[in-house]
Amino acid sequence: MASKTMQIKPCFAKTPVAQSPRSSTHAFAAPSHKRIAVSSRRATQSSSRRTLKVVSKSGEMYSSDPFADNPPKKVVLAYSGGLDTSVILAWLRDQYGCEVITFTADLGQGEELEPARKKAEDFGVKDIYIDDLREEFVRDYVFPMFRANAVYEGVYLLGTSIARPLIAKRQIEIAKELGADAVCHGATGKGNDQVRFELGYYALKPDVKVVAPWRIWDLNSRTKLCAYAEANGIDVPMSKKQEAPYSMDANLLHISYEGNALEDPWVAPDESMFTRSVSPEQAPDEPTIIEIDFEKGDPVAIDGERLSPASMLAKLNTLGGDNGVGRIDLVESRFVGMKSRGVYETPGGTVLYYAHRAMESITLDRGALHLKDEMAPKYAELIYNGMWFSPERIMMQKAIDESQKYCTGTVRLKLYKGNVIIMGRKSEFSIYDPNLSTFEEDSVYDQKDAAGFIKLNALRLRTLAGMQPDIFGEM
Repeated sequence: MASKTMQIKPCFAKTPVAQSPRSSTHAFAAPSHKRIAVSSRRATQSSSRRTLKVVSKSGEMYSSDPFADNPPKKVVLAYSGGLDTSVILAWLRDQYGCEVITFTADLGQGEELEPARKKAEDFGVKDIYIDDLREEFVRDYVFPMFRANAVYEGVYLLGTSIARPLIAKRQIEIAKELGADAVCHGATGKGNDQVRFELGYYALKPDVKVVAPWRIWDLNSRTKLCAYAEANGIDVPMSKKQEAPYSMDANLLHISYEGNALEDPWVAPDESMFTRSVSPEQAPDEPTIIEIDFEKGDPVAIDGERLSPASMLAKLNTLGGDNGVGRIDLVESRFVGMKSRGVYETPGGTVLYYAHRAMESITLDRGALHLKDEMAPKYAELIYNGMWFSPERIMMQKAIDESQKYCTGTVRLKLYKGNVIIMGRKSEFSIYDPNLSTFEEDSVYDQKDAAGFIKLNALRLRTLAGMQPDIFGEM
C-alpha cells in the first residue's frame, strides 16, 4: 500500500473519498451522448474569463527535473478537475511556462464531468477534451480481457489495470493531433499506474516527453499541496485539507479502495465504504435468475435483450451488486516490488467471468481449454504490469480469440447472496455428447478400449519404477 503521505488524488488513479452509502445506479448508466460530447474541445475563450494567477517559486528548476534543460512546450494532461490535477495544471505552467491541454475520460466512473470543463476554462485552457469512452473501454479492452479469463494472483479481475492503456492511447492521439511534445499523468511514484501509463505512452509515441509531477516536485504532503493551491487561487474544500479514510478508483468494470484505514490487512473494511454492492448478508432472500447469450466469447444479451457492451456491463453491475456479488479483499504483489492491500467491488465482471467459463466448458476442446488456462495467468500479469501494447499480449490475444470462434450460446445463472451459481448452458456448437457421457448402456463407447489406453499411459511409470525402485519413496 502507499504510505499515508502518498494518499493524494492522482488523476484517474486513487481518488480520496469520504465514507458513503451505496451509490445509485448512475455509476452504471449506459452511455448518453447528450450528457457528454465525444471529443469535445474549446478552442477559444471569452475575454472576460478569469485566468488564475500562477505564483512562481525561486525561478529555478528542481534538481530532479529531467526537463530542466529542455522543458516541454505543449502538454496533454490527464485531468479529473479535482484538487490534485488542478494543482498539476498550475504547476506545469509555473514550472515550464508551457501550454496545457486537458483530457478527461468518461470510463463509467459515475462522476459528472462537466465541472472539469468549467475548471479548465477558468484556467484559460484553450483545448479541452472530455471524451465518452465507455463503449470503447468495454468493447476493446474489457471484453478481450474476459475472453482470456484473465485473473491476477487468482482473484483480481484487473479493473484498474485495464483502464490505463485506453487513457494513455487517447492522450497520445490528442498529442499527435495538436502537436504536443509531452503528456502528463497524476500517478504517484510508488504505485503501478505510473508504469502502466508510461509504457503505453512510449509504445505509441516513443519520442514523447512524459511529465510525472509526483517524481519531480516538492509538494509531497497534503499541507504543501493545499498551500500551493491556495497561493494559486485554487479552491480547497475543507474536506481536502484532511486525509481521507481511503483512496478510490472507479470505472464501469469496478471500484477499488486502498490506503489509510485499509493499510492493516488484519482490519476488516467498514460496511459503509462499499458503493456498488450490498453485503451478502443483506442481499435478497430470493435468488435472481438470468440468462446471458454469448457470441464468439462476448456477451450480447441478457434474458433475450440485446445490449451494447457498456450497457451490458452496466446491467450486470446492477444485477450482481443487488445480490452481493463481486467483493474481494486481497493483498496483491505490485509490479514495483511491494505488497498492497486492496478491496474491490466488481459485480458485473464477476458474473461475466463465471458465465464465460461455463460457455467455454461445452464449446472448447480439452486441449484448447487447458492451454488457455495456462496462458491466462501470464496474460493477466501482462495487463497488471502495463504491457497491453506489447507483442506478446497481441500474440496471445490472437490465439485466445481464435479459440472463441464457436464460443456461442446461452448460460443460465443464479445470483444469490454473493454467489454466482451456474444452472445451465447450451450451444448449437456444443461438443458435450450425452450419448458418450451417459452411465447407462450405450452403443457408442466400448469400455474395453479403456484398458489399452490406461496401459499405454502407465508404460513410462512402470518402466521408471522398475529401473529406479525408490523413485516414489518407501511404500
